[in-house]
Amino acid sequence: MSKRKEKKAGKHMKKSELADKLVTFFEMRPSEYFVLKQLFRTLHLTTHPLKMLCVDILNDMVEDGYLQINEKGEFKLNGHGRVMTGIFQRKSTGTNTFIPDDGSEPIHIAERNSMHAMNNDKVRIALCATRKRRTIEGEVIEIIERANDTFVGTLKVEKYYAFLLTESRTLANDIFIPKDKLKGGKNGDKAVVRIVEWPEDAKNPIGQVVDVLGQAGDNTTEMHAILAEFGLPYVYPHAVEAAADKISDVITEADYADREDFRSITTFTIDPKDAKDFDDALSIRAIKPGLWEVGVHIADVTHYVKEGSCIDKEAEKRATSVYLVDRTIPMLPERLCNLLCSLRPNEEKLAFSAIFEMNDKAEVKKHRIVKTVIKSDRRFTYEEAQAVIETGEGDYKDEILKLNELAQILRKNRMAAGAVDFDRVEVRFDIDEKGRPISVYFKESKEANKLIEEFMLLANRTVAECIGKVPQNKKAKVFPYRIHDLPDPDKLENLNWFVNRFGYKLRTSGSKAEVSKSLNKLLADIRGKKEQNLIEMVSLKAMQKAKYSIHNIGHYGLAFDYYTHFTSPIRRFPDMMVHRLLARYLAGGRTAQEAKYEELCEHSSEMEQIAANAERASIKYKQVEFMGERLGQEFEGTISGVTEWGIYVEINENKCEGMIPMRELDDDYYDFDEKSYCLTGRRYHKKYSLGDPICIRVVRANLERKQLDFALVE
Repeated sequence: MSKRKEKKAGKHMKKSELADKLVTFFEMRPSEYFVLKQLFRTLHLTTHPLKMLCVDILNDMVEDGYLQINEKGEFKLNGHGRVMTGIFQRKSTGTNTFIPDDGSEPIHIAERNSMHAMNNDKVRIALCATRKRRTIEGEVIEIIERANDTFVGTLKVEKYYAFLLTESRTLANDIFIPKDKLKGGKNGDKAVVRIVEWPEDAKNPIGQVVDVLGQAGDNTTEMHAILAEFGLPYVYPHAVEAAADKISDVITEADYADREDFRSITTFTIDPKDAKDFDDALSIRAIKPGLWEVGVHIADVTHYVKEGSCIDKEAEKRATSVYLVDRTIPMLPERLCNLLCSLRPNEEKLAFSAIFEMNDKAEVKKHRIVKTVIKSDRRFTYEEAQAVIETGEGDYKDEILKLNELAQILRKNRMAAGAVDFDRVEVRFDIDEKGRPISVYFKESKEANKLIEEFMLLANRTVAECIGKVPQNKKAKVFPYRIHDLPDPDKLENLNWFVNRFGYKLRTSGSKAEVSKSLNKLLADIRGKKEQNLIEMVSLKAMQKAKYSIHNIGHYGLAFDYYTHFTSPIRRFPDMMVHRLLARYLAGGRTAQEAKYEELCEHSSEMEQIAANAERASIKYKQVEFMGERLGQEFEGTISGVTEWGIYVEINENKCEGMIPMRELDDDYYDFDEKSYCLTGRRYHKKYSLGDPICIRVVRANLERKQLDFALVE
């Protein structure tokens, strides 16, 4: 080609063409630096306009982070990672995101570049070339590890094919199922389906039915569907139950010989009325005037569940019992949690106990942690124990009244030390024999609840101090702690700004105790006010989440330097870990393996969160089911959330929450103020803000989506 023709050709090269040439050039030489002259020569850029265009594109690429430039003016592919690994987050809207492992900013992944990655998959991406002032995008080039390939939904079965229709917020596409992979599933059945293939050119993934849960709408089916949706088990393995059935229930002479005998001392349990698994019992006796021996007796689960057994492995995997609205999904087989380990009345039981000598000021003078054998004299419900506290009459009234007196002092001292007093009302349902909600009531924490709570807190703190509190020059042995970090300062500032709108103040700086005291004053001031629930909810969001870790940082919310979970081994795996290590260390054993126990702590924290999400989903389902029979009715409510797509409203009388979609607000055009959480009309300046009272009518109740739609009543 002649020089003249080359120049002429150069004049007609588009910017996009040259950008593609540069991308290809640098990707083929990812570790090399190039000066402008080298680039002009290699890419045959011979005219001045073409060279200037090249400079312009290079500057864009540097600005977008695709290229880097050194002090010598040399260009190179950006070394921070043309290729990156991290977590893929799928949204049904198609706005997929990649969260890099290195903690850098999230990167947008277009659906066409997703390689059909699923939500929370571990993936490797390549960064795409971007134009100036455009957001950086990536392309999935490898799926390293699948996070989840199973989905729950309703089967739609046609003559020649079938689909799983899912309400998943992470999957926009229905799943195609060949007729021979239905596993007996029929049209309208709820099912669990595993994706086995997603061809590159196919719109829908291909799956097969793993389990048929039953007909959609049936109560048990829907509860199992919620569990399956969160990856939680809804049946107990037969092999594990069979292993539990083989465990002897005989307390041997050797067992008695190794334990302190508390069978003759007044002992009782206080639990919810529907409880079957009694983890803990309290005993009390007078040692001398003004001095009491209080025993906190915890079911000795690890005596029966041996480490490494199939029962132990199943408990480790589950990590916690799950409490749905109408049922409990236990961590342990029923024979263990409801019979063998449960501290049932008038039955001799093995326990791991924290024994305290306390004076009338609730000061602990001595304590010991020992294996015991106990015999509970009475099973109290919280309501029965509360009646004794309120009337001063009933079984074991002297013991209950004394324990309550001591518990109140413990609580007062804890609050004075800076503990945060979150005491939220919980929604509960009365359910008929078919599982349908017939009424709503609120569970409030009364003195009987707080009595149990304070002694459990005392036992948990004492066990944690026993292992974690060592002389300055000594290293504490590996132990699982329950930790709770300080609130995020920015979130506290936002909370203060929010409560100011209601006329309250919150201290956001100073010592831990000062901030906690200010927060407690706020929580006390709002009690009984219409904004109570809303401010409590926003305050909770400002707090960090408590979790398990072998690295102790204390528990901010409780104002304890050392805290663990020791008191519920029937329903929490961390408590079983604590029991085993505690017994080992009290016997003089060596420290445990750090990495192993931190991994178990992380798993337990994760499962705890998943279980909590499932519990909330079951409550939401029952709320929608309950309100589904009240379509067209009007209710007073409070605005609990404001977004660009609508207003969330919580009904005052039953705490059920629904949304008024933006399309219903057709009297004006509303602007959304993200900072102030409010909508303001442009023409008439009507404002809808968090905490405002509002009257609504129930319009729709979608059980599949667990969603209520409201309309505004003027």
